[in-house]
Amino acid sequence: MRILALDVGRRRIGLAFSDPAGLPRGLDAMQRKTMREDIARLANVARERKVELFLVGLPLHRNGEEGEMAAFVRTFAERLARDTGVAVEYQDERLTSVEAEDRLKAGGMSLKRMLAAKRDGAVDTLAALILLEEYLGGEVKAE
Repeated sequence: MRILALDVGRRRIGLAFSDPAGLPRGLDAMQRKTMREDIARLANVARERKVELFLVGLPLHRNGEEGEMAAFVRTFAERLARDTGVAVEYQDERLTSVEAEDRLKAGGMSLKRMLAAKRDGAVDTLAALILLEEYLGGEVKAE
């Protein structure tokens, strides 16, 4: 199954997809514009990659409850599913961004480069990869 994982934030959307072999691959993070434009761009990515499922990270509080951002993500994902006809599944994304930053640090990335990576969306992409990796139970592969 071809899956497009989304780490939806207020400024960017981290993207990762499962390739034909089922391996998770990262895509450049998408800068947010308007909901309509974002959904149109994601619809194009889904068509190009023959996506059958959107895996959307659901940002829960540490206690597991949903807050304002989770409500925003659910609204976004419901509209995405409605407008594209592609199914949506949610996955708890607590700490995926923290894990992404930890992986970058463990890889020897300096604080200066880490801040640049955060600004450029690399952390968002890695968070989407981690989300997809957890869903698939496989290894993260960067593209």
